[in-house]
Amino acid sequence: MLTKKAKYGLKALVYLAGLAPGQTALVADIAGANQIPKKFLDAILGELRNAGFVHSKKGKGGGYTLARPASEIGVGNIIRSLDGPLAPIQCASKTVYRRCDDCEDEVHCAVRLVMLKAREAIAGILDQTTLEQMREMAERGEKAEKLEGELRLV
Repeated sequence: MLTKKAKYGLKALVYLAGLAPGQTALVADIAGANQIPKKFLDAILGELRNAGFVHSKKGKGGGYTLARPASEIGVGNIIRSLDGPLAPIQCASKTVYRRCDDCEDEVHCAVRLVMLKAREAIAGILDQTTLEQMREMAERGEKAEKLEGELRLV
């Protein structure tokens, strides 16, 4: 499940993706536009800065801006930087794999096998979606039913 931290981080980055190139936004403006607690957003933007997704500028004309074009920022990478691996359980993770203590036969473990499929489906969508595409979806106001039909993997 997506944490509030990752959800708020995505909202903030989508907001920044909507700005003109080189334009900055203050934390208070981003927080107000997205109903995010400012103090929490400060911490999130700090993590996103450390991860290389945003630049910050102090003083007059200061604020936050994207570090790269929105078309070059993958949603999956944003979520990984804020929430960690996409896999629901560690034995299904590509980045922090760890065998389960209670698993005798990992190759035939039904739980692991279905979680591997879930991880691949989630990563497939998130890693193929850029911040720019996410912003465009929001601008068009795409309905959830249409998106579900497009993204249906079964």
